[in-house]
Amino acid sequence: MTNNKIEIIINGNKISAESGQSVLEIARKNNIDIPALCYHPDLEVKSNCRLCLVTVKGKEGLYTSCSLKAEDGMEIITESPEIFRTVKTNLELLFAQHCEECTDCIWNFNCYFLELAKKYNVKIARFDDRKKDWPVYQFGPALQFDSSKCIDCRNCVEVCHKQGIDFLEVKEKNGLKQILPTSDKNKDCIYCGQCIVHCPVGAFEAIGEFEEVEEPLLDKSKKVVFQFAPSIRSSIGEEFGLPHGSVVTDQLAGAIKQLGVDRVFDVSVGADFTTYEEANELAERIEKNKHLPMFTSCCPAWVKYVEFNRPELIPHLTTVRSPHIISGGLIKTYWAEMEKIDTKDIVVVSVMPCVSKKYEITRDELNIDGLKPVDYVFTTRELAYLLHKRKIDLAKAVPSPPDSVLGIPSGAGVIYGSSGGVMESALRTAYEKMTGNKLENIEFNEVRGMQGVKKAEVKIGDRKVKVAVANGMENAIKILAELEKNPNAYDYIEVMACPGGCIGGGGQPVPANEEIRKKRSASLYDLDVANKIRLAHESPIVKKVYDEYLINQERIQKISYTTFKRKKKEVIIN
Repeated sequence: MTNNKIEIIINGNKISAESGQSVLEIARKNNIDIPALCYHPDLEVKSNCRLCLVTVKGKEGLYTSCSLKAEDGMEIITESPEIFRTVKTNLELLFAQHCEECTDCIWNFNCYFLELAKKYNVKIARFDDRKKDWPVYQFGPALQFDSSKCIDCRNCVEVCHKQGIDFLEVKEKNGLKQILPTSDKNKDCIYCGQCIVHCPVGAFEAIGEFEEVEEPLLDKSKKVVFQFAPSIRSSIGEEFGLPHGSVVTDQLAGAIKQLGVDRVFDVSVGADFTTYEEANELAERIEKNKHLPMFTSCCPAWVKYVEFNRPELIPHLTTVRSPHIISGGLIKTYWAEMEKIDTKDIVVVSVMPCVSKKYEITRDELNIDGLKPVDYVFTTRELAYLLHKRKIDLAKAVPSPPDSVLGIPSGAGVIYGSSGGVMESALRTAYEKMTGNKLENIEFNEVRGMQGVKKAEVKIGDRKVKVAVANGMENAIKILAELEKNPNAYDYIEVMACPGGCIGGGGQPVPANEEIRKKRSASLYDLDVANKIRLAHESPIVKKVYDEYLINQERIQKISYTTFKRKKKEVIIN
């Protein structure tokens, strides 16, 4: 064996593994089933749920396999009458902490907790629900925490700390240790939703998740338009049993049309408009050497962080609107005029990968002549729930491309769904804007990938443009700390609050981890390569709309730009 390789035995089978791995990691990599609820590969091992129990030959007692480091020659047993009895009892105790509300839960169609209950013949109601009177906390207009469902795994507290937000804390209340929103006036939730995708039992969910998903379809006097974000096409298939990263663009549009909506548009087209304007703004700022570095602003969780925690950085945010807001605005203006529809009769529903978009559409700064560009935001999970409820199997849906009234997106628009995609799209267009020349190699591999921070120098004409990409707020905070020491370190910075960018958003299917996020991301870049048009400014619909509708600066400002301001802490409702 090499120094970093070991060999262990699990249930009589010899397995080669890496030194330093836990028994649980090795077992899962080799398709050996060991139950675990609190374990998540994104987080530190806490051994709180006490379900991943194993025995070790030559040692007494039971061990949690998530914390047990494998040693060369170790012999592990994962199933025995003692393990079965103990896991069953621990499951029953966990259910005593968890008030079931199965039909209204993000794990509704693939609940691992219930699978374990069935496997171990658990009496879910053996013990009284000790949290049945515990409150539900609402954080702003985006998400809520039902403490009566919490099993105290503390994943939410850890991921909130890892994000650098520390909005969730463990405190003593009524003589018990509880997870609570902080009362610290200097800390606020940014609605990234990472608590949702890291909670194994659905104690966190988006506001309105599942309860309100049919509301826009009930008013038959309205023209209902659905639009879906770039990342949705490579993630929603997971909710219907398809492999991670499956691209289902046309099946998705076809399934949505079966709901009876009037039009289905692709927000990647909106991303092309965002790219066009953001590239213009970047070029102008670089030319004037003003308010650099410029930060992206299409992630509303990142924007909320800046407006609450670092308001001095507001002038550095690009003032260009996010893609679904721009396309929503075009639907209610350009498309409405084209179709001769009263704007007040149009309802726009955005299907988004993140929870913070629910917050974003409440911003009054985005209104156009008093009307919201987007009326509802559904998460990926919510749309999947609605399709399941209507017995529409996306995996078997008849493919139907998104409506082409607002055009077909470029490859640059599609890669918005992955970390680095916004920056790469803007650089492709900014290069031509700043030099007047075509960019020969349009792929910026330096800003791609799942690394937390990516840095590069991009030669544009005679200038080297210094760029950085951060995904996950902890990494954005590292960039900000670097800028405090060297304010001129970068010219352009992309920040996405969620790991991997939108493909890892808080509204995406669960479970999610780095391997899953990689597969979702790779599919988007494959679509970019296959696209005949890979530059936003070469999109026929972008050219057409600017020729026909966005014909003056006043109209461009109204549709494509916004403002930001310092924010106060949101009221916590319970």
